[in-house]
Amino acid sequence: MKKCMHPADRIVATMNRLYYHGMTTVSGGNLSIMDQEGNMWISPSGVDKGALTREDIMKITPDGQIIGRNRPSVEYPFHLSVLRKRPDFKAVLHAHPTPLVGFSLMRIVPDLTLMPDTSRICGKVIFAKYAVPGSQELGDLISAEFEKGYNTVMLENHGVVIGAPTMEEAFRMFEALDFTARVQIAAATMGKKAKGLTAAELARYEGFKAPAYKALAATAPTNQEIDLRNEMMQKSTRAYELNLFSSVDGVWSARLANGGQLITPEGFDPLEGCGCEMVRVVGDAAEADKTPSKYAAFCAKAYEKYPEINSVIVARCPSAMAFAQTGAKFDARLIPESYIQLKDVPVLPFMSLLEDPDKALEQITPKNPVAIIEGDCLISMGTSVLAAYDHLEVLEYSARALVSCAAVGQPVVTLDDAQIKELHEAFNL
Repeated sequence: MKKCMHPADRIVATMNRLYYHGMTTVSGGNLSIMDQEGNMWISPSGVDKGALTREDIMKITPDGQIIGRNRPSVEYPFHLSVLRKRPDFKAVLHAHPTPLVGFSLMRIVPDLTLMPDTSRICGKVIFAKYAVPGSQELGDLISAEFEKGYNTVMLENHGVVIGAPTMEEAFRMFEALDFTARVQIAAATMGKKAKGLTAAELARYEGFKAPAYKALAATAPTNQEIDLRNEMMQKSTRAYELNLFSSVDGVWSARLANGGQLITPEGFDPLEGCGCEMVRVVGDAAEADKTPSKYAAFCAKAYEKYPEINSVIVARCPSAMAFAQTGAKFDARLIPESYIQLKDVPVLPFMSLLEDPDKALEQITPKNPVAIIEGDCLISMGTSVLAAYDHLEVLEYSARALVSCAAVGQPVVTLDDAQIKELHEAFNL
């Protein structure tokens, strides 16, 4: 998707993102945008959400005229009410992702402390009472909560509504809430309670200051850098498609052949961004007018310490993060591929990568390239962009397998010492 889009195109693009990532159904969910002229653009009623076109999007003028070939969403009264009562909002997103529907049935707000950025991104979350979809009563209940200053409202037995200055921001809030719900569900499936971060830990994370970078002298990229930007973008998009990254979390770095690194910028969205947004960082200098990820310093330390490491990923995949949040032991001796790729997965203290990278790199090594950071994130290193991606993917898929075992409730049988020894000999581990 492009950052500068007509409201109708943005609604189509966002609905595609929701539908094709399993966050809504053919008939579920609705989106609206208020443009600079006071027109509200809204998704239609009774049209396949997986096949919307620009011509399907409805326009409601300031005087109430409805323009378009379809009927606007039956929920349009509450969209209009929210946008009028909260002039700071220009977009409203309503959808029914499975995890958040589950929480709406239990009348529980997902734990916003399970991921370091979630509470900051979503703000306080409140429930609105149940009412018939499309009714004036539902619109009044929802808009009343937004009038109190909330930006995220969960609906009893329904789903979630989010308001924001842009549709991009609304989606990031929505996905952050959805991801933390997935982590909480995975933890509960394992019979564990996710601990969450304390107020002190959240303040520590929020208060962390990344190094200030000088402006790097502008130079034309080498062919290797151009290829690397494209490869990182392609793999970042794939990571997003497979729920390894989200629009909120996912950092990718790669070593440049002529020194320094390329790294994703702060707030990078794998589906909105492009390779040109990757930040070249050399020593204490970074490309002008770009903000490299806060993990750039850690990645630089990794490349300095280990010449064979050429790529680093920091992520918060839902199933593996359940281990980071519960303290449950992650044992990679599941299938041969899991052990070959992951070996012994160390668990490091909260914020280790940011606060003490040298000590962290004593345990995260080319031999043990993957680690779990308590309550924080996952780290994967590799000899190439593909190798780092492979390690991360195997970590999350292995974690999903363990969560599935917990759901069935039978003991897990891991590879024994003799079988592990055979793998070391066969693959020169």
